[in-house]
Amino acid sequence: MAQRLDFAVVQPYAGVMQAEQQVNQTPVCFFLFAAVPDVGTLRSVAEAIRFCPSRRVRFSPLMYFSESPSLDTITRCINMGFDDVITMPFTRSRVLERISRQIGTNLTYYETSGYFGPDRRDRVTGPRRPGESRLGGQFRRLEIVRNLLTGVNVVRDDLYMQPAESAFL
Repeated sequence: MAQRLDFAVVQPYAGVMQAEQQVNQTPVCFFLFAAVPDVGTLRSVAEAIRFCPSRRVRFSPLMYFSESPSLDTITRCINMGFDDVITMPFTRSRVLERISRQIGTNLTYYETSGYFGPDRRDRVTGPRRPGESRLGGQFRRLEIVRNLLTGVNVVRDDLYMQPAESAFL
């Protein structure tokens, strides 16, 4: 599919070290995930990418291609930090439009102790627990723009701390 979409380089995922080498040649790398029987099996790969020290890898778009619009699958992908979940039909124009959303647009990302990815609080499938909703402690809010020539540009990086409970007593 990526070849038909005219991606410059198409490679199977071979680990974060290989991805770090690739972002030196291709400033924005897309990680496209085919449907699997249990999306939870992708967690280790998603976490390796999302928590990679390399900013270009860490902010790379993660896109999952789901065979069905399962709310459970979409929710699990969102909680793993995926940028988008695309369901069938996988037409060229539809996929290109979704991929295009990832480039040249101001995107908000959040980082907590257990999550790094796009802001998903406004989604029906968004996280409910305080630690996942940025209401339970320290978090970073980052605004980024991806550029195909220069890579990831962090426009804003704010650290927020929840006041200690004793301050409210």
